[in-house]
Amino acid sequence: MSTDNDLIKLYSQRILALAADIPLTDRLDAPQASVRKRAPLCGSTVTVDLDMEAGRITRFGQDVKACALGQASAALMAANILGRSRSEVEAGRDQLRAMLKDGAPPPLPPFTGYEVLEPARDYKNRHASIMLAFEATVEAMAQAEAEACA
Repeated sequence: MSTDNDLIKLYSQRILALAADIPLTDRLDAPQASVRKRAPLCGSTVTVDLDMEAGRITRFGQDVKACALGQASAALMAANILGRSRSEVEAGRDQLRAMLKDGAPPPLPPFTGYEVLEPARDYKNRHASIMLAFEATVEAMAQAEAEACA
């Protein structure tokens, strides 16, 4: 059973600050791809719009309706998303998942700062919300690449 101290640690000032200042929250007009992902357990949603050129994200916007942990994760990802390739975003996603599920270290640059979410490892019901921004972005990138090839 969680103690009050565990919850205080989980919702640290840093997490709350990230959640309050999410970058790139304006939806894009006429994006190449748009994907909405939902965490079924908690109902959190993230919608990602993006454009790509030469295999890299050139424009990005997101609408985040999630708990503070999901918002913090979306903020960390968006801070470094422009100019990223799909392989870089997939690596960040996979590293974040491994951090949460397997106790691996936080994601490597360019996706830094996720150590703030390490206390969430013990809260499996929050993992899907934390992963939403990465999951939506990877799917949107695949969608944009498919459209470019069509």
